Amino acid sequence: MMPSPRRHFRPRLCLLTAVGLGACAGAQGTLAPLPKGGHHVLFIGNSLTYTNDLPGVLATMAASTRDTIYAASVTYANFALVDHLSSGSARAAIGADRWEYVILQQGPTSTTGVDRDTLILAARAFEPLIRAAGGTPALYMAWPDITRRSFWDNCRDSYRMAAQAVGGAFFPAGEAWREAWARDSTLPLYGGDGFHPSFTGTYLAALTMYERITGKDARNVPVPATIGGNPVTSTRVRLLQDAAHAANVANAARYTRR
Repeated sequence: MMPSPRRHFRPRLCLLTAVGLGACAGAQGTLAPLPKGGHHVLFIGNSLTYTNDLPGVLATMAASTRDTIYAASVTYANFALVDHLSSGSARAAIGADRWEYVILQQGPTSTTGVDRDTLILAARAFEPLIRAAGGTPALYMAWPDITRRSFWDNCRDSYRMAAQAVGGAFFPAGEAWREAWARDSTLPLYGGDGFHPSFTGTYLAALTMYERITGKDARNVPVPATIGGNPVTSTRVRLLQDAAHAANVANAARYTRR
C-alpha cells in the first residue's frame, strides 16, 4: 500500500518558480505546464527532499542571483527509487516536460550489497525515461543518520557509482556537509531527529545544487538575513558557501556509463 503522503508533497508535482510557489498538481497528479526559459529541474525522492522544501529553497536562491530555476517534485515518505518506479507518479512527471536535470534521491544507501545494487538498478531504469525528456539524471547524495557517520564514505560511493552507471551528474550534498564540519564542527546540519536536515543543512544542499545546475559559483550567492526564518550571520553563510563550492570542486568528475 502506498504510504500517506506528507503535507506539501502529494505526489508533489508542484511548480516552484524563482519567485515562490506556483500551481500545484491536483489529486490526479498532473503537472501544470512550466514556463519557458530558465532551468527546469525535477526532484524524485522522499523526506530528505521535502523536509524544509529543498526545491523551493533552491528556486528562491536562484531568484536572489537573478537566475531562474523552475523546480517540480514527486516525493513520498519512506520511498526508495524502486518504489517510485512502481507508483507511476514519477514516470508521469518525467514525461510531462522537458527537463534539464531529474534529481534522484533515496535514503543514505550507506551499506554495500542489496541497498547499493538497488539504487544503481533504479537509476538505470529511470535513465531512458529521463533522456527521452531531454534531461540528465542527477544523483543527490544524502547522508547517514547521526549514529552512522562512520558509513559516510559508503554513502558517497553508492551515489557516485549510480551516477557513473547512468552517465549522470553527482550532486554531493552530503560531502558539502563534511566540508562544512571541517570548517566548524558545531554546525547544526542535522534536524532534531538526527537524520533529516535542519534548515541550515537544507540550505547547504541547495547551495551545492545551485552551483551545479547554473554553473555559477555558490560563493557569489547573496547572503540572506535568515535561514528558515532564523537570523544568520554573514560569516556562517560564507562558510556554507565555501563548503558547497569545495565539495563541487572535489567531486567535479563528469561520469560516463560503466
